[in-house]
Amino acid sequence: MLGYFARRLGYFAVLMVVAAFLSYLLAATALSPRAYFQARQPPPPAAQVEAQLAVLGLDPEQPVVVRFGHWAVAAVHGDLGLSIKGGSVNDEFGRRVGVSLRLLVVGTLLGTVLGVAVGVWGAVRQYRLSDRVTTLVAFVLLSTPTFLLALLLKIGALALNQATGRQLISFTGEGTPGLQGSFAAIVADRGIHLLLPTLSIGLATLATYSRYQRSAMLDVLGSDYLRTAAAKGLSRRTVLVKHGLRTALIPMSTFFAFGFLGVLTGATFTEKIFGWHGMGEWFIDSINNNDVNAVVAVNLFAAGTVLLAGLLADLLHAALDPRVRHG
Repeated sequence: MLGYFARRLGYFAVLMVVAAFLSYLLAATALSPRAYFQARQPPPPAAQVEAQLAVLGLDPEQPVVVRFGHWAVAAVHGDLGLSIKGGSVNDEFGRRVGVSLRLLVVGTLLGTVLGVAVGVWGAVRQYRLSDRVTTLVAFVLLSTPTFLLALLLKIGALALNQATGRQLISFTGEGTPGLQGSFAAIVADRGIHLLLPTLSIGLATLATYSRYQRSAMLDVLGSDYLRTAAAKGLSRRTVLVKHGLRTALIPMSTFFAFGFLGVLTGATFTEKIFGWHGMGEWFIDSINNNDVNAVVAVNLFAAGTVLLAGLLADLLHAALDPRVRHG
């Protein structure tokens, strides 16, 4: 298992280098930092613009590969450069990464666990009323874009608050500005603000995983080894959970790595709609500002999280299937 893990880490490192180079190449060629400075009123002198681009490490006279080399050397030492507004990319990255991770981790875990549970339940109760209801709800959620789902949740919360005459659900920002009180009160306030953004991510994830898990579980339920286990006198719960679910989770572990990319994309719209100042909002603002270094930093975060999800999926796959870790 340790050898398998070491090989996965090696692949992870190589893919991170490739992702960093492609991110820098695309950002440096598609964005125009010069346009950001020339759009100021009054426009700064050309010499001042050239000097500022050189400070940012974006001198257009240098080839992109050379600029990437300078950036990569600094990045290895923990310096992601300067933003186009003159601030440190590292500082902005540190402020925003925790916001996005909190939203992504909670939403992904909630959607994955509930999605697997609903999928297994639907497979065991195939074609019954509960299965048909969960299928209908899942397809409605799957056909609803993440940004639309977030807006509908927002409208629903507003209607609920107006109907009760109280601010039951707060949904703008990470917490109430200037809130004073005990630690428990602050945590409760953060939890209320986290509710709708988490649901907008978790519901879409739940719908996707429930359909895949239902299909995988149905394939397992008709297998000979489950009938053999039942014939030996094992309880139905043991047969389904210990023998059936473990096998049905193997293809789901592979799907987890690819599904996380969709979650990450949906989180970008969720942050913008609910006013969360995370990596997704930073990414959109950085593109609008033609901020190359900031865009590359966000892309590195996205690549790192997706590759980490793939690494966790590989380890889960190896834990579920001994044939993988023993080669």
